[in-house]
Amino acid sequence: MVSPKCPHLGAAVGERECDSCGGRVRLKTFACSHPKTPDAVTLKECGACQHRPFSGRTLLLRHHLSPGDVLVMTAAIHSLHKAHPGKFRTAVETSADAIFEHNPDVITKADALAAKAERIEMHYPAINECNQRAIHFMQGFCEHLGVSLGVPLPLLTNRPHVYLSDQEKGWMHQVQEVTKRPTKYWLVCAGRKGDYTAKFWGLSAYQSVVDRLRGKVQFVQIGASDHHHPPLRGVLNLVGKTNLRQLIRLAWHAQGGLGGVTLLQHLMAAHEKPYACILGGREPVTWNTYPRQQTFHAIGALDCCQSGGCWKSRVVPLGDKDEKDNSLCRYPTFGEEAVPKCMAMISPAEVADRIAAFA
Repeated sequence: MVSPKCPHLGAAVGERECDSCGGRVRLKTFACSHPKTPDAVTLKECGACQHRPFSGRTLLLRHHLSPGDVLVMTAAIHSLHKAHPGKFRTAVETSADAIFEHNPDVITKADALAAKAERIEMHYPAINECNQRAIHFMQGFCEHLGVSLGVPLPLLTNRPHVYLSDQEKGWMHQVQEVTKRPTKYWLVCAGRKGDYTAKFWGLSAYQSVVDRLRGKVQFVQIGASDHHHPPLRGVLNLVGKTNLRQLIRLAWHAQGGLGGVTLLQHLMAAHEKPYACILGGREPVTWNTYPRQQTFHAIGALDCCQSGGCWKSRVVPLGDKDEKDNSLCRYPTFGEEAVPKCMAMISPAEVADRIAAFA
C-alpha cells in the first residue's frame, strides 16, 4: 500500500493490465484528483508520483568526474532508497546525467531545487584505504553519502544501476543498422584517456585477442573520439559514433565486453553481462570486481603491487606540465607503445580463451 496515503488518492475505480509483466496480472486502479496526473492510477504509480506530499529529505547529489565514476555512484543511490525507503528523494547534477534517465530513484533537478534540496558533493574517500581494506568502489560512495547524511548506509547491491525504457529496448541498435541483420557481438574499448597511460594494455594485445577469436566473436570497437583509440583490424569501428544513451543500449544488446577499468566495465556490470577486465597491477582487485566479470591482474606478482594497487598515473612522462608526470610506473615495458610491466604480463591467449568460454 502507499504510505503515507496521498490526499489526492481516492477510491478504487477499476483494473488495468500490468505492462511490465505483459498483462498476466491485473492491477487495481484508484481515482486521482491531482490536475497534473491521470484520473486513475495504480498504487505503484501513486507511490512514484512527484506530486505526492513528502515529509522526508530531498537531496541534490553532485559529481563531475568521469562517466564511469558517475555510473558507480548509482549503487549508492539504489542502496540509500533500499535501506531507508520513503525517507529521501534524490536528484543529480553530474557530468553524465544521461545515465539517470528512467531511474525510478531519481527526480528532476528542477523539482529538487523547488523543494530546497540539500546539496551534497559526492566523493569516495575510502579509495585512500582500498589497499588496506577489502572494499569496493561502490561502497566508497555509500560510506561517503552515509556520513554526509548522518545515517547508516551499507552497500545493498552488487552492481551499478542503469535503466532503459521499453521503447529504447525495442529500437534498432547501431550494430544492426550497419550489418542490416541481427548480429551477436562483444564490445571492446581498446584505448585510453590521454592523461592516464598506466591503464593501457597496448593495441597489439587487444589486436591479438581479436585475431584469435576471428570467426567466433564479432567485436565492435567503441570509445570517445577525444581519447586515444587506435583502430583495430577486423572489427566494426564505432569510436566517436555513440552518445552515452547509444552506448548504454549497445551494451544492453551486447553479449559481453573487453577492456580496462573504464566506463564500459561498469556499464557491463550494470547490465549483468560478461566482461574481460584488463586490470594489471594499478588497482586492487577488490575495488573493481563484479559478478560475471573475469579480472586479469598482476597483484602480488611484482614488488610495486605486492599487496595492492600502485595507483600510478603514467608509464613515461608526457611533458605536459601535469602533476601526473610525477606518478610514473616503476617498470615500463617498451614496444609499439610503452605499457606497464604488470599489463604486459597478461597473456592475450588467456584472455581470448576466457572470452571464448562465454561467447
